[in-house]
Amino acid sequence: MNLFRGIRHLRPLLVLLGLSLALSAQAERIKDLAQVGGVRSNPLVGYGLVVGLDGSGDRTSQAPFTVQSLKSLLGELGVNVPPNVNPQLKNVAAVAIHADLPAFAKPGQPIDITVSSIGNATSLRGGSLLMAPLRGADGEIYAIAQGNLVVGGFGAQGKDGSRVSVNVPSVGRIPNGAIVERAVPGGFGSSDVVTLNLHKGDFTTVSRMVAALEQTFGAGTAQAIDAVTVQVRAPADPSRRINFMAQVENLELTPGSAPAKVIVNARTGTVVIGSQVQVMPAAITHGSLTVTITESANVSQPYEFSRGGQTVVTPQSQVSISAEGNRMFKFAGGTSLDEIVRAVNEVGAAPGDLIAILEALKQAGALRAELEVI
Repeated sequence: MNLFRGIRHLRPLLVLLGLSLALSAQAERIKDLAQVGGVRSNPLVGYGLVVGLDGSGDRTSQAPFTVQSLKSLLGELGVNVPPNVNPQLKNVAAVAIHADLPAFAKPGQPIDITVSSIGNATSLRGGSLLMAPLRGADGEIYAIAQGNLVVGGFGAQGKDGSRVSVNVPSVGRIPNGAIVERAVPGGFGSSDVVTLNLHKGDFTTVSRMVAALEQTFGAGTAQAIDAVTVQVRAPADPSRRINFMAQVENLELTPGSAPAKVIVNARTGTVVIGSQVQVMPAAITHGSLTVTITESANVSQPYEFSRGGQTVVTPQSQVSISAEGNRMFKFAGGTSLDEIVRAVNEVGAAPGDLIAILEALKQAGALRAELEVI
């Protein structure tokens, strides 16, 4: 299968990769490399009803929980619906609500929410979410959601069953659609140390981070725990601790270079080669084999005056094989990224062929990098 027409499609990708690697070699802030331990958002989830839809709500015969929820809501508001009565509504939809409660969020602050249909509603456009509680992983209520939905999708359906949909009309958002009712207790000021966790573990980066912290705040200020965690001694006074952390997160250091790795996406043919990748001396040739199968039918008819004759159709297959031989090319010892791409360009290999070449080099022990296939 020819995934791309040529290796030239990799050149823009490699240019972007080179720019990113050049930027990674420069100094970066601790804020961009690590996260303060315990300072994180918390997921919230809830259930509610969206009303006011233009006939695009749940079909109650297939979503009985929508009717049950509506009866319960009306009962709390003082409206009694007889048990044997099931309203056949098309303007109500049962929805799931989810949001992220930011770190240090205080009661009264608004947060954005996302509303998704969980029944068979075709669209939430024009609907309003009625008051619904949002709970955390501990089951406690941390926010109350309500408001008018903003739906980016659009859908239309004909009586014959034909349907046209743009984006996803069964999901919407409500900016500032929930009010925080309870703050999440945090442990930011409960200890005499602050923990910094790297986004990606690296011993070199951790060592340089400790050195930068001790150079700025004095020896013994920071201690490396492992390839991810650095503990920093911080002032106990809250106001001084905030100023201290502001200085810490703006400190700059040069992170360690990324390991030699080749990422291969076998489904799309995407190949990303890191700048540290090198190839030992090796000679490679990669040919292309094409198999063509042509199907045809032969019709055999009986003679005019024959008795009992029948027309017979017999299939006929023709198989042809062609092989295109490519030139052999050689990798010298210590070959860099640019030389690898240049050599493959000269041979005219496509990204799919490059995947096979890299796998063969890894099998032969000539590829000095980790080959990761996703």
